Amino acid sequence: DVDLVQSGGGLVQTGGSLRLSCATPGFTFDNYAIGWFRQAPGKEREGLLCHSTSTTGTIYYSESARGRFTLSSDNANTETYLQMNDLRAEDTGVYYCVIGAKTYCEHGSYYKLTNFGSWGQGTQVTVSS
Repeated sequence: DVDLVQSGGGLVQTGGSLRLSCATPGFTFDNYAIGWFRQAPGKEREGLLCHSTSTTGTIYYSESARGRFTLSSDNANTETYLQMNDLRAEDTGVYYCVIGAKTYCEHGSYYKLTNFGSWGQGTQVTVSS
C-alpha cells in the first residue's frame, strides 16, 4: 500500500474555492491512477473524478463536479491536488484521494479504485451559505 497524506479543506462560503492536497511521501505516481471521492453526511461515498496515464484527460463520475473541480499534480508526481471552484452547500462532506493501478481509472466505473486502491485519511470540507 501507498501512504497518502491529505491536507487542505475547511470551511468556505457558497461560491468560494478550495484546494485539497494529497501527498505520497517517497512514492511517485506518474504511472498510476489518481481519484477523488466524497462522502456527504448521511450518504454513500461517491466517486468524483480520476486520471491516469491510460486515460485521455480526466474522467468525471460526478456531473456536478464537471466544470467546477479540476485535478492536477506537481511536476515530481508526488502530490496531487483537487481544485474546487464555485462551491455549493451540497459539496459539503469528507473528501478522499485514492491511488491505484492506472487501469483502475475507467469510464463509467470506479469499482476498482474503490476496492483495490490506497486511500488517504480524508479531509472535511464544509460549505456554508
